[in-house]
Amino acid sequence: MNAPAPPAENLRAALAGLLDGLPPRQASQAVERLIASYRGATPTDAPILRDRADVAAYAAYRMPATFEAVRAALEAFADAVPAWVPGAHTDLGGGTGAAAWAVNAVWGGKRPVTVLDWAEPALALGREIAAASPELRDVRWQRSRIGAALTLDSTDLVTVSYVLNELTAADRTALVDAAAAAAQAVVIVEPGTPDGYARLIEARDRLITAGFRIAAPCPHSAACPIAPGTDWCHFSARVSRSSLHRQVKGGSLAYEDEKFAYVAAARFPVEPAANRVVRRPQIRKGQVLLDLCESEPSLRRATVTKRHGDLYKAARDADWGDAWPPS
Repeated sequence: MNAPAPPAENLRAALAGLLDGLPPRQASQAVERLIASYRGATPTDAPILRDRADVAAYAAYRMPATFEAVRAALEAFADAVPAWVPGAHTDLGGGTGAAAWAVNAVWGGKRPVTVLDWAEPALALGREIAAASPELRDVRWQRSRIGAALTLDSTDLVTVSYVLNELTAADRTALVDAAAAAAQAVVIVEPGTPDGYARLIEARDRLITAGFRIAAPCPHSAACPIAPGTDWCHFSARVSRSSLHRQVKGGSLAYEDEKFAYVAAARFPVEPAANRVVRRPQIRKGQVLLDLCESEPSLRRATVTKRHGDLYKAARDADWGDAWPPS
């Protein structure tokens, strides 16, 4: 018997047929308009995804990148909680369900999953896409206003990906507090921009105040050592580019790098990395430069040379976002 296809492959296959019958120019225009909307300020009473054409175009364009960013964050979280597997999962503002696919990629198997979003066309398309995965066919797709009026049932894991930018400051606070009250673990992903990082730090502070321990990416639950306004913490995930990606962006590469910021936290004990590589390693002749966030907390550049033997080999293989030293 053939082994089932991995979630990423299933997702790509499901997305491939979304734009059938939609003229390429119309798809490109929809994506460009939606990107502009997402980069702007959106009131919480105005869903960005208005109809199936909007949702199909945006899902085909953005869902792979969201999936890869959330999967990367979840994998770092899983490394910090190796004995834990989530039972129930709730995805807030989940749209077409990229985070549900990512959770399934990290922790396979069926579990109760609820995706909450206020855009009915997004939920309907998410249900359609999920039919491609036997483990996601029973996901509950529920329309709900994401903001101050949000109420959540108890759950093991709450994910919030690329949502905080759509909310007012008051609604962001309410969402994070609701997630903290309902969940044993919370993973939040935002764009890898200074503003996205600032929103993450606010959410991180609220989770710590609520009694959560930071599992990733930080090696500690103390204050972030980055001085406000001087830099920002973010990471990168490699994403295969579809023909729509290349059409909209006018590029020819088969991939792009999705920059994202994230925080993963839990109410139960965690084993965070001793240090985290927070910039792309610089490989030079006979040495590797690693920018590290350390558990003190502090930021430090470490130089690993050939004299370090196996550690040097590991440094040459290290990637942005990895734990250091490798386990």
